[in-house]
Amino acid sequence: MNTRIRLGMLTPSSNTVLEPVSATIVADLPEVSVHFGRFKVTEIALSEQALKQFDDTEILRAAELLAHAKVDVIAWNGTSASWLGLDRDERLCERIVATSGIPACTSVLAFREIFQRTGAKRIGLVTPYTDDVQAKIIETWNAAGLLCHAERHSGLRDNFSFAEVEEQAISEMIRAVAREGCDAVAIVCTNMRGASLVPVLEVELGIPIYDSIAVTVWKSLLLAGADPARVTGWGRLFGDKRLSSRTWKQT
Repeated sequence: MNTRIRLGMLTPSSNTVLEPVSATIVADLPEVSVHFGRFKVTEIALSEQALKQFDDTEILRAAELLAHAKVDVIAWNGTSASWLGLDRDERLCERIVATSGIPACTSVLAFREIFQRTGAKRIGLVTPYTDDVQAKIIETWNAAGLLCHAERHSGLRDNFSFAEVEEQAISEMIRAVAREGCDAVAIVCTNMRGASLVPVLEVELGIPIYDSIAVTVWKSLLLAGADPARVTGWGRLFGDKRLSSRTWKQT
């Protein structure tokens, strides 16, 4: 394939994980590159100040600048709709498409699509967030039909600190929710170092594990017309034939 494919990612300003991980996931696809636009996000909480960080105005301004790079897709590589409501991401995608003409997706909507495509019913939720944010995510996901069967979280609110959660701690949270009988595990945060753990833990636990950064790359590749199955070494997500079709209608 000779045509260049540029994946555009909107990124929380204090995030240090998703950029190198996204680029590494597509490293063996020579025609694919990843490009990033940032807007201010420093804490994850339910306070008015923290929630205002995700006002569409700031996100759309970053998307406008990213569109200057003539990207083939613009992805909101963040999980705020998990506590703000999935409709927020649906409206955001509509506005990005309307203002830029570029296809748009988000991490959270990609999770929903994956669970609907694969039929996963009992989800194990792993995050770095505080008790109240975690409870709000469970409430929001359950209302959207994404049933959180088990959960573990780290109790953090500073967005930068999420990247410092040790991989061993993330692995133990994944193992803990898997022991409670989940169909799949969701690592919900685009500033956690979970993606590289997925291949080994999927073999150990026998269930699919979906990391937020990886699912965003997966959906971005689909929208850009690239075959996700060409990505290897990052878990079942990219090789699952149920997830390889670009055209899919939400049920």
